[in-house]
Amino acid sequence: MKDTNIVMGRIQIQIGMSILANTTHDINIISNFRKLRALTISRSPMNGRYPVLFNFPLLEELDLRGCGNVRFDLDMLSGLHLLKDLNLKLNGPHCTGDLRSLRVLRDTLEKVNIDSCPNIRGNFMDLADFPHLKDLNLYDTSISGDIRGIGKNDFPALETLKLPKTVNGGVGYKFHSVSDVPSFMQAIYLLIRRTPGLFSDYYLEN
Repeated sequence: MKDTNIVMGRIQIQIGMSILANTTHDINIISNFRKLRALTISRSPMNGRYPVLFNFPLLEELDLRGCGNVRFDLDMLSGLHLLKDLNLKLNGPHCTGDLRSLRVLRDTLEKVNIDSCPNIRGNFMDLADFPHLKDLNLYDTSISGDIRGIGKNDFPALETLKLPKTVNGGVGYKFHSVSDVPSFMQAIYLLIRRTPGLFSDYYLEN
């Protein structure tokens, strides 16, 4: 495949519009890359379910973006036991699942970016005990929760956090009562004291 790179011993395959738009390819060919470490699929016209994309035991990085017709559920990640970096962005309603499905990757995940995938649900606190999780972005999903529930021992390695407005205290969250404001501000203050750069892109509304 043209978009196959070998960098410092790491095999990376990129599948995008440029190589799929005008030519029919057998996507199953990538199953031959048993030592695949990084897989990027961007704006691909692929349509349907592709179990072959989630059958790489050594995969560490998965980047699936702008693939609105690829049917994908978080349960399909259960076989990627070494996954560190998960990026799912602009994949539309066919990207589904509950955040709890990521618990099988508790000991490996370092970055989780699930953005503009409205059918991803669950509670962000299901990831609170992930020891290596540094970056968590769940913007524009249907994730729930309350930032006031983050304890001092939760998210021990977290450096950046971006939550949707469906989370109490998430980006763009609207207060239902002025009386709620002090408790949210206290929670945010304590989190910033612990990790000054935690909220790099945050705002609340009254």
